[in-house]
Amino acid sequence: MRALTAFAAAATLLLAGCSAGEGVDTGEGGDATGGSAGRGLVAAISAQPDQFDPHKTTAYASFQVLENVYDTLTVPSAEDQTMQPSLAESWETSPDGLTWTFRLRSGVTFHDGSAFDAADVVYSFKRIIDEELANSYRFTSVADVVAQDPQTVVFTLTQPMPNLLSQVGEFKGMAILPEGAAEEHDLATTAVGTGPFELTSTSAGGVELTAYQDHWGGAPSVDAVEFRYITEPTAALTALQSGQVQWTDNVPAQQVATLADDDSIELGRTPSVDYWYLAMNLRKPPFDDRDVRRAIATALDRDAITEAAKFDAARVNQTAVPEGSYWYYDYAPFSTDVDAAKEMLRAAGVTGPLTLGIMVTSEYPETVTAAQVIAAQLEPLGITVDIQTEEFATWLDREAKGDFDSFMLGWIGNVDPYGFYHSQHRTGASNNYQGYSNPQTDALLDAAAVEPDQAARKDLYDQAAKLIVDDVSYLYLYNPDVVQAWAKGMTGYAVRADRAVNFEDVELPS
Repeated sequence: MRALTAFAAAATLLLAGCSAGEGVDTGEGGDATGGSAGRGLVAAISAQPDQFDPHKTTAYASFQVLENVYDTLTVPSAEDQTMQPSLAESWETSPDGLTWTFRLRSGVTFHDGSAFDAADVVYSFKRIIDEELANSYRFTSVADVVAQDPQTVVFTLTQPMPNLLSQVGEFKGMAILPEGAAEEHDLATTAVGTGPFELTSTSAGGVELTAYQDHWGGAPSVDAVEFRYITEPTAALTALQSGQVQWTDNVPAQQVATLADDDSIELGRTPSVDYWYLAMNLRKPPFDDRDVRRAIATALDRDAITEAAKFDAARVNQTAVPEGSYWYYDYAPFSTDVDAAKEMLRAAGVTGPLTLGIMVTSEYPETVTAAQVIAAQLEPLGITVDIQTEEFATWLDREAKGDFDSFMLGWIGNVDPYGFYHSQHRTGASNNYQGYSNPQTDALLDAAAVEPDQAARKDLYDQAAKLIVDDVSYLYLYNPDVVQAWAKGMTGYAVRADRAVNFEDVELPS
């Protein structure tokens, strides 16, 4: 995730979202499916993309759109997130694990009509590496990427990368662009991909995609997809139930249980690979003191926070990886104890009133709700919580500048444990906005990244996770479910644990 990012998470999302009323307005002359003679899909999402450059954004709202516009070398399966062929048809690894050779799919064209080949792959990945863009950390062990011939790309590594397949394909931040695209186009506002849909227009209220008839996997079943920004979950649900939209992931948490019996819509739900958390600014006193952070972690009642934010659609977790994953680490060192938390603060030298700013955004309402509960729970400690509700664009700008006491968000769509920990907690990493640095954690993460034995790799990640939790680099709260809803009779859509939103195979009821 990416942050919401990341896909929490960690993110680079948006401009201000439109109001609920603006979001559900179908427009003069439009029909319930957004035009296209009833063959267009209208999807309601809660936030507005910050930009459309897949190599620069880390915003989930951007990737909700870009999932349908770009392709990657590999792609996670919808069923279990194992990596499958996409623009790469096959690959092989040298015995020492230092050379990976990818055979590319033939007959693929970009939306501008140009042919896809190895030069596009080399250009895309070297752009990320050379310009140190959002996902450059994924290539720390890559010595070179070269085109052996038009249909073959070779990665040369300095150390083994057992997770290379996920690194180059687990989300569209690793999208393949046509050679020279960034020099020829404003990728923040336009897109040139090989995916099933073309980006055709953007506005303050939404984004429109049209089917790419020459897509290598076949033309999509729907002619168009319109993404509308509807921040308020109740308004998004009302728009779905009234036929103004056909899909939304902005479902009111308090209504999930009852919606399962609503015959007018389809409800999809599955455990996610996301986590939601509170991050304190380790560069700001007194939050630079590990014991102060641990006192706050000890005071919080995660069960109450989770119930308020997600009702029964999430599970409390004090680490990042959700239960059910091979990489799950059963570690929960903090038990709610207000008296112990008070004593920890006194021992850390905090004897007077303390204010903790928590930066949240209404475009992800659960952050606001969770912060309100946290405020009540910290009050007995003499901590006053200042809930700072920002438009997400402002939220992201402040995060990047380090202008916060703390913030709440989620990391979305992680597949490999590398995605759960490295860019967020390694010293100086691209998404380590909280400023965490522990040489022991760094060494464990570095070793885990290149360890070929899966059991040994898990042990290294478990050790790193323990340090991250004990140091309260992130104060982990819960793992949510993926909850999405769509029109009755719509077929070809799958709810995915990684929250990838793919409308390629969707068919609307006639």
